[in-house]
Amino acid sequence: MKPIGSSDKMQLIRSDIRGRVYEKSLEMIKQGIHITRLNTGNPATFGFGMPDSVRNALLNNADKAVAYCDPRGMDDARQAIIAYHESRGIQGLTEDDVYIGNGISELASMICTCILSAGDEMLIPLPYYSLWTNAVYLAMAKPVFYHCDEKNGWVPDVEDMEKKLTPKTKAVLLINPNNPTGQVYPPAAVQKVVDFARKHELLIISDEIYDRLIFDNAPFESTAKLAPDLPVITTNGLSKSHIICGFRCGWAVISGPRDLTAELNRNMFKLAAMRLCGNALTQLVIPAAMNDPESTIEMISPGGRLYEQRKAAIEELDKLQAEGLIEYNAPMAAFYLFPKVSDRIKVKDDIQLAFDLLESKHILIVNGTGFGWPDPDHFRMILLPEPDELRKSIRDIGDFLRDYSQE
Repeated sequence: MKPIGSSDKMQLIRSDIRGRVYEKSLEMIKQGIHITRLNTGNPATFGFGMPDSVRNALLNNADKAVAYCDPRGMDDARQAIIAYHESRGIQGLTEDDVYIGNGISELASMICTCILSAGDEMLIPLPYYSLWTNAVYLAMAKPVFYHCDEKNGWVPDVEDMEKKLTPKTKAVLLINPNNPTGQVYPPAAVQKVVDFARKHELLIISDEIYDRLIFDNAPFESTAKLAPDLPVITTNGLSKSHIICGFRCGWAVISGPRDLTAELNRNMFKLAAMRLCGNALTQLVIPAAMNDPESTIEMISPGGRLYEQRKAAIEELDKLQAEGLIEYNAPMAAFYLFPKVSDRIKVKDDIQLAFDLLESKHILIVNGTGFGWPDPDHFRMILLPEPDELRKSIRDIGDFLRDYSQE
């Protein structure tokens, strides 16, 4: 028998967050080497705990999750999701517009399967998050990348969107707050994307999973609030805001004129029914989590872990920027940032940069080309270690860069 070959669909699939450098870090960990993991946003592995409200909801209601539930999700959970998004200004929702899935990862694949035919195109922000590009590829469609302006807080470049538009373009994706850059788009910037989508009659997909992890009251508006006349799919979930990544608890909400979204809704229901239902145990915690904003607010307020870690990182990164080692935009949300290595540090291969940093300082980052960035001069890092460890890690990165060159 011949070895099992690879589907054509798999040729373009990638996820550098858990790629070759990550695999090398696992080998080093097995050898007893301590690795500072600045590669992935997984708060529980850094000592963050889930809120008591979530724990109690799960433990006290487990029997309710024994049977299959509605393919779209449990009634109480969908009602809580509707109430949350109505508080964000999205109007006209019913329970039939809400789909609860095993994380946004599952829902991204369902969405792309529903809206994209082979050869269709979707506009995706650059730098991108590979979940969405992979979902497009698996739908046998083509991701088309529009630039976000690093000099202007990484906001979407609508002029570049216009240049990338073709008759095959079916949708435009926003990730706001953004991964990998950690930025929040000003409402005026989002409005420009809405106007672009309206002009060209495009579906908008707005990934807003970090909308509860915004620092310093940075202005944020849900895209669907600004586009009540357009079809919008808003995705969100509890993985980060309530520290339950492993629960795989995400959802998608379809808004806009019913005559424009009816077929999309029917097709989403088909796919939801095909996998019977999302994990019912995790759905039990959605009402409790939506009614417990305090645990999240505490993390991002002065004295809270995320707030203090971000503060420590900014203080150290500012020093590296003043020294001319990096350039960066301070993170406004979540726990990511996407620094640029100074041009004076000659980097030709950012994967090699990540390998060398891992070997030299035992620090694990993700190469910027893993997020589609065309030049080998960026990397993504997270802000989840305790402040003292984070400070030391950033200082170590500075020590590494001072004498580093690939020439």
